[in-house]
Amino acid sequence: MSRTRRTGLACALALALVPAMLPGLAPTALATTPPPPAPPSPTPAAAPALPAQLADFDAYVEAVRKTFDVPGVAVVVVKDGAVVFERGYGVRELGGAPVDAGTMFAIASNTKAFTAVALNMLAEEGKLKMDDRVVDHLPWFQMADPYVTREMRIRDLLAHRSGLGLGAGDLLYWPGTDYSTEEVARRLRHVPIAGSFRDRYAYDNILYGVAQLVVEKASGQPFEAFLRTRILQPLDMRETRFNSDALQPGDNVATGYALADGKRLEPAPRLSWHNVSGAGGLYASARDMGTWMRLQLAGGAYRDADGKEQRLFSEKTQAEMWSMITPIPVGLPSVPELLPAKPNFVGYGQGWMLSDYRGQKLVWHTGGWPGQVSRLTLLPDRKLGVMVMTSAELGGAFNAITLRVLDAYLDAPKTDWNAAYGAALAKSRAKGDESWAKHQAARAKGSKPALPLAGYAATYRDPWYGDVVVSQENGALRMRFSRTKSLIGTLQHWHHDTFLVRWDERWLNADAFVTFSLTPDGKVREARMEAISPNTDFSFDFQDLVLTPVK
Repeated sequence: MSRTRRTGLACALALALVPAMLPGLAPTALATTPPPPAPPSPTPAAAPALPAQLADFDAYVEAVRKTFDVPGVAVVVVKDGAVVFERGYGVRELGGAPVDAGTMFAIASNTKAFTAVALNMLAEEGKLKMDDRVVDHLPWFQMADPYVTREMRIRDLLAHRSGLGLGAGDLLYWPGTDYSTEEVARRLRHVPIAGSFRDRYAYDNILYGVAQLVVEKASGQPFEAFLRTRILQPLDMRETRFNSDALQPGDNVATGYALADGKRLEPAPRLSWHNVSGAGGLYASARDMGTWMRLQLAGGAYRDADGKEQRLFSEKTQAEMWSMITPIPVGLPSVPELLPAKPNFVGYGQGWMLSDYRGQKLVWHTGGWPGQVSRLTLLPDRKLGVMVMTSAELGGAFNAITLRVLDAYLDAPKTDWNAAYGAALAKSRAKGDESWAKHQAARAKGSKPALPLAGYAATYRDPWYGDVVVSQENGALRMRFSRTKSLIGTLQHWHHDTFLVRWDERWLNADAFVTFSLTPDGKVREARMEAISPNTDFSFDFQDLVLTPVK
């Protein structure tokens, strides 16, 4: 659901996910040859046999890893209530140990389904209603529009129809700020509304942070404690962590990799969404995600340690979570090779994407994190579930692997999805090249800034983000986002009063233009920003900032 490079962070809708990168630069191959894939876990005696189409599945996954420069992959398949396949490919980190079924990856926006389940469990217990007003539980809650504030229901928090723009407010926590969860939520009153309430789909993360606070208020527990005691422990999901801060020494965990500057794989930091964990904080293994998929396909039922059937939620609640709330327009795929995957309908429920594939209803979601993306896909009518987790940022990899498995179980024509998504990736990079070439052609070469560099140095304040500092250091301008330690970079003059900020941490792949506008007296009135590449992750919502000098 993602659109863009990360699905989590962001997860926006896109059946052909592509990377954010500096234009005009091609990727390199993997820097090391990984060991052979780990052997599969034992298959339960009663588990159905794998379809014949998956006989060459190991070789196929290795080909996908090569196409998309993915160091590590984990895959788990559930069918008819049993785990029929779980395996790791590649390495946890370059030059390191192999990935296996117990290797934990950041599942990012696949966390949203856990948040939806938490709210619905509380609704079944009578501690809230999904149609309660948010202000009835959080009286201080406020959006930029008073009508939206008054009418926002708990169900609306989960459905991406608030009127916020795509990824609005993401810089309040992304790529890691020191705001608390409540501080992020309270700053919503300054985040601009881009559309009408309940008018259209626009993916956001910030309202899942609000949902997390509702869980805490209704349950009387911290969100982490609720997930741990009410969901993870009953399901015996021992290889799931609340966020990267909860990773323990010796944990079997994958390192994510970004294609820095579009030409070299670079480890991405293990950031923690400590302030919007309900949107995408969890780390989990393929083994645990197999358990999660079995729960979902069983309509909320599971068996405890004694083999007795228990329930986390009812089948009725399951049906509600999987019912469309927000329709999404169906567009054409980016390349003709992806036409067989084109859905007839797309929408969003409660923490789940809803669509179809080859005549079958799909319930699915993706997740994106620095250096890691994943996709969970359920075919409820076939009792089939597939989870693919990868340690690189190119979503085409998890799509290509997922669709190969779905085709095998649907007895569909064998399609080279690796080549199809590779073509989409190539087109995306070409689009980035074209955009960069247009910027270059429009550049007024030889122009100079209207002010000396010191004239641009100031503390700037945006109503919703806070302070951004531009300072002159060693003959250059430096930009620092005061609450985001990763967003520090150097301003290079582009033309006139526009500069290009290149972030010190190159894994970000989010360089941006910074344009200063002046008063008639030659003072800076404000600064605006926009990403230089159309492939930049939407969570870098620079375009929504209005930076005004602080007097």
